[in-house]
Amino acid sequence: MKRIAWAAAAAVAVTAGSPAAAQDKPGFKDTPTLPGGKWLVHDADRPYPSVVTPASVPGGAPSDAVVLFDGKSLDKWQAQTTPWTIKDGAATSVPRAGGGSENALVSKQSFGNVQLHLEFRSPNPPTKTSQDRGNSGIWFMQRYEIQILDGYQNPTYADGTVGAIYAWKPPLVNASRKPGEWQSYDVVFERPHFGPDGKLLRPAYVTAFLNGVLVQNRQPWLGTTIWRKVAKYEAHADAAPIQLQDHNSPVSFRNIWVRPLSEAAASYDFEGDVK
Repeated sequence: MKRIAWAAAAAVAVTAGSPAAAQDKPGFKDTPTLPGGKWLVHDADRPYPSVVTPASVPGGAPSDAVVLFDGKSLDKWQAQTTPWTIKDGAATSVPRAGGGSENALVSKQSFGNVQLHLEFRSPNPPTKTSQDRGNSGIWFMQRYEIQILDGYQNPTYADGTVGAIYAWKPPLVNASRKPGEWQSYDVVFERPHFGPDGKLLRPAYVTAFLNGVLVQNRQPWLGTTIWRKVAKYEAHADAAPIQLQDHNSPVSFRNIWVRPLSEAAASYDFEGDVK
């Protein structure tokens, strides 16, 4: 009898320490319905997150990332009018003779919602000021720009400094490093949504960290970035290339990767539906 009792107790202990063994689908079916009307609280049938392996070093690409630049080749980008140089793992824009500012890197692949990581470096020593000092930018869908600029002790207009939604929203803080030092951007971009008639249903949103510091907190875009005017939306496809601007300044880039995000990653709007 003692042996039987001990075996029963051991079985209970194993089950208690292993919830998955106790029930094939952990969760509940007698809980309230969450907003949106699709899932219950702790719903046993709700799909479990897929597994993504993080990088072994900070800033590295996780297992589900699309690596756009690994320090060796610009094969993931369309050809430039004046090819960018690659040296010591960095790609650097080459300002065209006689001026000009349109020699951008444009990705061959198109994206909608994404998480993006890149590192950039402004020229050192700086030779210019304001918007002519280390000017570049990240253009999501080739329309919506987060500014890159040498923002270290470089006065300029607030909605044009590094970390700004250009021509709209200044960064929350100036988190710039000194020129010549590598800096990092980590950005979550949510694409805009348009109806069949081209009417805007939901704006684009951005959350951005510069050098690990929050500079944009789910800010909406007013529309397509434009200089000296108020931006406005024009309907476009759900995916488009990412563009790195050449603005006649030899800005360098390295370690560029993106994670395409599903629509499930879009922010909840608290108006009855999960967008």
